Amino acid sequence: MSHSTAQQILRDTFGYSSFRGAQQAIVEHVVNGGDALVLMPTGGGKSLCYQIPAMLRDGVGIVVSPLIALMQDQVDALKQLGVPAAFLNSSLEAEEAREVSRQLMRGELKLLYVAPERLMTEGFLNQLERLQQDNNIALFAIDEAHCVSQWGHDFRPEYRALTVLHERFPSVPRIALTATADAPTRREIVERLSLEQAQHFVSSFDRPNIRYRITLKDNARRQLQTFLETEHPDDAGIVYCLSRKKVEETAAWLKEQGWDALPYHAGLDASTRSANQKRFLREEGVIMVATVAFGMGIDKPNVRFVAHLDLPKSMEGYYQETGRAGRDGLPANAWMAYGLGDAVSMRQMLLSGDAPDERKRVEMQKLDALLGFCESTTCRHQSVLRYFGEEHPGNCEQCDNCLAPVDTWDATQAAQMALSCVYRTGQRFGVAHLIDVLLGKATPKVEQFNHQQLSTFGIGKDLAQTQWSSVYRQLVAAGFINVDIEGYGGLKLAEAARAVLRGEQEIWLRRDAEPAKRKASKAERGSRMREAFAGANEDPLWQALKAKRTALAREQGVPPYVIFHDSTLLEILNRKPQTLGDMAQISGIGQAKLAKYGDAFLQVVEDIANGV
Repeated sequence: MSHSTAQQILRDTFGYSSFRGAQQAIVEHVVNGGDALVLMPTGGGKSLCYQIPAMLRDGVGIVVSPLIALMQDQVDALKQLGVPAAFLNSSLEAEEAREVSRQLMRGELKLLYVAPERLMTEGFLNQLERLQQDNNIALFAIDEAHCVSQWGHDFRPEYRALTVLHERFPSVPRIALTATADAPTRREIVERLSLEQAQHFVSSFDRPNIRYRITLKDNARRQLQTFLETEHPDDAGIVYCLSRKKVEETAAWLKEQGWDALPYHAGLDASTRSANQKRFLREEGVIMVATVAFGMGIDKPNVRFVAHLDLPKSMEGYYQETGRAGRDGLPANAWMAYGLGDAVSMRQMLLSGDAPDERKRVEMQKLDALLGFCESTTCRHQSVLRYFGEEHPGNCEQCDNCLAPVDTWDATQAAQMALSCVYRTGQRFGVAHLIDVLLGKATPKVEQFNHQQLSTFGIGKDLAQTQWSSVYRQLVAAGFINVDIEGYGGLKLAEAARAVLRGEQEIWLRRDAEPAKRKASKAERGSRMREAFAGANEDPLWQALKAKRTALAREQGVPPYVIFHDSTLLEILNRKPQTLGDMAQISGIGQAKLAKYGDAFLQVVEDIANGV
């Protein structure tokens, strides 16, 4: 076992003066040979929880990861810190893979990242057994452990076989890590990976630096354009869409508008996907337009926004996707444009799939929770955390509902009219037709079905079309109305509607803001992102520091953040170090990076100070 301490490695190798949250307790537990289940939000510093124990214990740490595309960057980042690391996956040529195996058997590696498919081969397991004869495996880290869950959104069947690690190497500590797991998924991780004896370390799932905002769809592309222009003119970000077609079209449209946008979905060939991902990771200011095929484990710390043009499938999906923003702890935005059409199409997609009924029921419950979140009038951070079984005091000052509280109104009578209209028209029509009936519009379809004879014809003239649209959207989201899949999206009454129609239940709904009002508040709130970089974007030193980082990254073929995070550059900008001693005090600069880059960045600070 190494004579260094965890604190020394944290400072000298990683350049941080102190551990965050539960990191120290996790590190000590694993160093002492204990198994651990770690639930920690994206950007919370999960990787240190297995990297430091691997460096402190004898032998090599084996990291199981499903993220082939990102292993290279994780290994590059460790090499920058002077840590001997490598990866084994299908991207390597046969000879390269053999060389990594030789390094492993010679004891030259401290960390080896391996894909689960590679790990499970008999040849590799035999190699590990030979290593373990001399106690040369420090630990097994199972990253993205939620992949083991069939209810999760990233299910990987090969993860189920990882119990073999416990069976064949019972004395080697295991640490399973995930950034998102509700209670059922957590139970499944423990059961499937035989982690019954593991200690659980559950960090707060709150991401206080992320501002959640949900806006009503009203020409989503134009709304996205306004959001980008006002708040993220030069930033890297991700725009999520539901379909491959919409990804392609949105990326092409953004490009036409002058944005550096790239598409990413499972239908693109592997080389295009790889090239686009590489550009996103290694260049500044690139926007990735993607399906959920993109993103798990994305390590880029300075993603400043995640935008959703379509509804995700669940709160876990929303949490994980928005969690790709602001991993460096600096302010970031999670923005979503949402409307009734999203709720209807997502329900149709889930119900018309070929999953078993029990799975569909679970998926629908998850979607209902997400719809409830979208329509909620309370603190968004509070709603997210409550879903994961955690309390939050509320009023976060970091979401739309806290910054501009929503009006509510007693919509009991309107809800009764809306539900009654669904019933009287035979529970088979969509929202547009129902609103025509309520407003007393004699359209061809209304006349065709003789709906102007109904008692509900024209009874809703006191509300405008947009208000009725809002009523129906919220009644669907709250579960009073179901979408009939067989009936091509027609609305049907749910059991819960009875109490409302009988006058036994009050209905209070959120009052949607006017579009003009929403637009004004956007511009007014956009300044926060600029405040974080307090004039940095206009500062010549900031530009010079970023240029130096980019040049060094290009020379070495690594992403810029592997050299230094934005948060480290900001500290250099604000503290303007004069000596290597000053530079060593800056968070994120350990000994290897100080030796490698200290002089170069000191020179930049000096040149700008002297007007060079």
